[in-house]
Amino acid sequence: MVGLRAEGGMKKGDSIMSYEPAGDRYESMIYRRVGRSGLKLPAVSLGLWHNFGAVDDTDNARKMIHRAFDLGITHFDLANNYGPPPGSAEETFGRFLARDFATHRDEMIISSKAGWDMWPGPYGNWGSRKYLLASLDQSLGRMGLDYVDIFYHHRPDPDTPLEETMGALDSIVRQGKALYAGISAYPPEETRRAAAELRRLGTPCLIHQPRYSLFDREPEDGLLDVLAEEGIGCIVFSPLAQGLLTDRYLQGIPEDSRAAKPHGFLDRAAVTEGRLAIIRRLGELAGNRGQSLAQMAVAWVLRHSIMTSALIGASRAAHIEDGVSALGNLDFDDGELEAIDRALG
Repeated sequence: MVGLRAEGGMKKGDSIMSYEPAGDRYESMIYRRVGRSGLKLPAVSLGLWHNFGAVDDTDNARKMIHRAFDLGITHFDLANNYGPPPGSAEETFGRFLARDFATHRDEMIISSKAGWDMWPGPYGNWGSRKYLLASLDQSLGRMGLDYVDIFYHHRPDPDTPLEETMGALDSIVRQGKALYAGISAYPPEETRRAAAELRRLGTPCLIHQPRYSLFDREPEDGLLDVLAEEGIGCIVFSPLAQGLLTDRYLQGIPEDSRAAKPHGFLDRAAVTEGRLAIIRRLGELAGNRGQSLAQMAVAWVLRHSIMTSALIGASRAAHIEDGVSALGNLDFDDGELEAIDRALG
């Protein structure tokens, strides 16, 4: 085994079914180069922010990982605080790695992050060297890995010098605990400063992970231009706006949706009638393209030449299939883009 420790295993309630990856898994996925690096990522990646924690159905989570890999999704994105409870998504994924992917580690890109509250006291949050190095060691232990492929600082820290945070990322790469360094949720000018510092240290900033969707277009206000100028790849999270940009909300709030979950990050109060009306208009435009709303939303973020990958979440395997199917039609004409803007109001 390369880079995968002999840890993990089963816990009570785990299925014992065996898994053999699909032989044709690389035939239809699109792989895009990450900025100016030599690395490629699948155009659709799977995020484990939701539905992989200790509170979730382990068998369903395992089926989703299997289906994703069978569809050519090689990139699995985690963070120290994913769950709930925090850390449990990495533990769940670690068991799947040990049981199903021990001989496939070199086919996978596994990422993790640190930057949000993780343990009590002054060293369990933000962006100090102490926190980042300790957090990654914990993440590696939970997943049973010797290294992750990409390690991100999850958000800017207003109180820690940028040089310290970027220096920690540089140390992590030089120690072999991550192959590449990335940042997430950094605004344009801080992104430029972070890239310059990492370049000075000799560890280029590989990739940026911003929130971007039809409902959240902030990266268009300078960030995408900075990434293009700096040669940094871009992988967007929440391209489906926490599931709002799917057919599931065309008739209101489903009882098993993120907006209905007590531990979810989508506020039910934010799903207004006005927002639902916009979703329905967008759904009509997607239908005109021969796509589901989710497929159009994924295709819409991937239309940029700077875009490396769209990071989707899922609560069942069919959602992953739907997201990957977006790759069948990534082209938009000017009329379609104008109609989308009008629908958004």
